[in-house]
Amino acid sequence: MRKIIFFAIFIAFATFCRAQDVSLFDGHTLKGWKVSDPAYAHLWKVENNLITGGDGAGKIPVNSYLVTEKAYKNFEFRCLFRLTGDPSTGMINSGIQYRSEVKNKDMIGYQADIGDGYWGDIYDEHRRGKLVSGETGILKETLNPGGWNSYIIRCTGARHQLYINGIKTADYLEKDNSILQQGVFGIQIHSGGNAQIFLKNIEIEELPE
Repeated sequence: MRKIIFFAIFIAFATFCRAQDVSLFDGHTLKGWKVSDPAYAHLWKVENNLITGGDGAGKIPVNSYLVTEKAYKNFEFRCLFRLTGDPSTGMINSGIQYRSEVKNKDMIGYQADIGDGYWGDIYDEHRRGKLVSGETGILKETLNPGGWNSYIIRCTGARHQLYINGIKTADYLEKDNSILQQGVFGIQIHSGGNAQIFLKNIEIEELPE
């Protein structure tokens, strides 16, 4: 069963990969990224060719974000991710911020959520809260909690679409024209438990509106 799930994730990810993709992670360093609050830079590193947030042992003291230096507007973002942790230690959660900004060390903007009870949600961090609940009925057939999964975030104009393992979980149309429609990406590690997030194959294709 595990091989079937991995194969489904691979096919879903490969289907969306195109020649014009640009890598956001060189596999060796955090070049092009910075931590939203430098006081928690120790939570982020590259290990075994993976971006890693948290150490899997200590509880995460505050929400921390690893943020791209460049901002993006219309795009298709893709990555493989893995979230681990013991729920008995506290909240085990992560997410991928997009079209976001850092203000006073806080991350503000859209988030593609990761974790039990939140898979595929669109959350508006430090602003309006949850915007869309992820549709997880079909997703449950391929979701690999604690293992590797794929995420695709597609934004063109006011439309936001999320896919986990190739299955659409959210389709949202932003109606508030005052909301920033360009911004950075950020990988979140949520406070509370001993959560640990791993990412690889982080790519983006910039799109016309």
